[in-house]
Amino acid sequence: MATRARVRAPELVGKGGWLNTGDQQYTLADLRGRIVVLDFWTFCCVNCLHVLDELRELEEKHRDTLVIIGVHSPKFVHEAEHRAVVDAVERYEVHHPVLDDPELATWKQYAVRAWPTLVVIDPEGYVVAQHAGEGHAHAIEKLVEELEAEHTAKGTLRRGDGPYVAPEPVATHLRFPGKGLLLPDGGFLVSDTTRHRLVEIEADGETVRRHLGTGERGFGDGGPDEARFSEPQGLAVLPDGRIAVADTVNHAIRALDLDTGAMATLAGTGRQWWQGSPTSGPAREVDLSSPWDVAWFAGRLWIAMAGVHQLWTYDPATGTVEVAAGTTNEGLVDGPAAEAWFAQPSGLATSADGERLWVADSETSALRYIERDGGGFAVRTAVGTGLFDFGHRDGAAGQALFQHPLGVAALPDGSVAVCDTYNHALRRYDPRSGEVTTLATDLREPSDAVLVDGDLVVVESARHRLTRLRLPEEAVRVAGRAHRTQRAATEIAPGTLRLDVVFQAPAGQKLDTRYGPSTRLLVSATPPELLAEGAGPGSDLFRELVLAEGVTEGVLHVSAMAASCDDDPANEYPACHVHQQDWGVPVRVSAEGTARLPLVLAGMDEQA
Repeated sequence: MATRARVRAPELVGKGGWLNTGDQQYTLADLRGRIVVLDFWTFCCVNCLHVLDELRELEEKHRDTLVIIGVHSPKFVHEAEHRAVVDAVERYEVHHPVLDDPELATWKQYAVRAWPTLVVIDPEGYVVAQHAGEGHAHAIEKLVEELEAEHTAKGTLRRGDGPYVAPEPVATHLRFPGKGLLLPDGGFLVSDTTRHRLVEIEADGETVRRHLGTGERGFGDGGPDEARFSEPQGLAVLPDGRIAVADTVNHAIRALDLDTGAMATLAGTGRQWWQGSPTSGPAREVDLSSPWDVAWFAGRLWIAMAGVHQLWTYDPATGTVEVAAGTTNEGLVDGPAAEAWFAQPSGLATSADGERLWVADSETSALRYIERDGGGFAVRTAVGTGLFDFGHRDGAAGQALFQHPLGVAALPDGSVAVCDTYNHALRRYDPRSGEVTTLATDLREPSDAVLVDGDLVVVESARHRLTRLRLPEEAVRVAGRAHRTQRAATEIAPGTLRLDVVFQAPAGQKLDTRYGPSTRLLVSATPPELLAEGAGPGSDLFRELVLAEGVTEGVLHVSAMAASCDDDPANEYPACHVHQQDWGVPVRVSAEGTARLPLVLAGMDEQA
């Protein structure tokens, strides 16, 4: 067995306390003898949600030796609210203990730089591995098996039940509904996200007509009592009258026949898209990644592909899908559709005149839109400035702020209503005046809105209901608030900065060089003027960055990918895995700063 670095694990501290433990508080000493995986996550982050799903099988397989602990480390102000964390743990079916760390105390102790990050602690309380991003479950499983064997032999492994205690279930008609759709007869179709089904509701917004789907997490077509979903979200009417459904965690687009209740799969394979996978082709043969919403625009079904920060389209005439906008880089960049950057697009709505597709770009807290541009499409920003600025501020669009909006609804006058989810508000942007106003407050995580006879019916996700609102003559007035992500900036020295992405292939694997370089690194900055040299793509996981004079702060955007395969010459078809992560690192240039910036993709930084 390879020798591993041994670093004593810092204590687990979180002002919000512990969830899913029956009110029991834990220290690392209480967990001694167990293998512990810390999952640093925040519930806005789609990559964190991917990791939750990756860990489910590992968690079940090693339940008597392994304890997974979610350390909730907020990006947005709303995510620091304890009630919101409680809701998120139920919403995403987190079946392990969670430490609520609203002040990022444990995050800082473990020197975490990105969501998600996984840290492995051995039964004696030492950190033995760290992984950032997605795609690491296989590596962690191999390490867990090694640790089980090693500590069984040493007598330091303790088997038995873990500290997880399931909360009491709550009876409601809906549970964290995601999106809604007005039906031709005045009723509603709602994605009952946490219960993995669709619900048809009467025009009163309360009376349930029928459930569509078994209510059990899974992936299967068939009738209303056979079909299975996994956290469905967006809904849209197709030209043939069927309803398209964004089946988010199944990475698929489904189609519902309202007359029969039958479900069929339109697009997706059930597998998550990874870098290097096809980006166009027959819809049932191309992988997708966390489709969050759908809308009919410009003769196609547009898909908010939150998992890869892009918009895709589905063409029912040809049965094909393709990328329509976005590069997979996370950020806010306008321009031609193929060059634009998004950050978890999560809500779509076509304008009343059909000329614009409005986009709720959640991680940039922005309202974006797609419009025709010559023979193609262009991306524009109406409200929002980037990944780190958010708040609740009305007024001119150039200085207005949202906080992680998830839904949009086009209004008849050409304006757009924005479900400003983490501000618990409904907002309005008027393109004619360029003004943002507040229509309603005291909603609870509104995630979608549907126009009905001049009113808006809001999907109030965290209150598990539909709420009908009159559109007011005058907007509600609120005191303006602005925030920046509370992560402290990394102090870096002027001149040349050495960027090292640390990657160590999992035990029994090697870098996959059969088809060329097995690693990829893309670097950029906000503002772009921060870097005099070093921006752009490359195949090495290190880079010498030259900082420009006169620019004292900004954000370094780093995207890294590494592919590894089983290291067995006798195996003609070795299993291969992709590891990838995007970092947005706030930096401040100072004479006392570091000249080296290490970012751990997988393994341990031996120079730390």
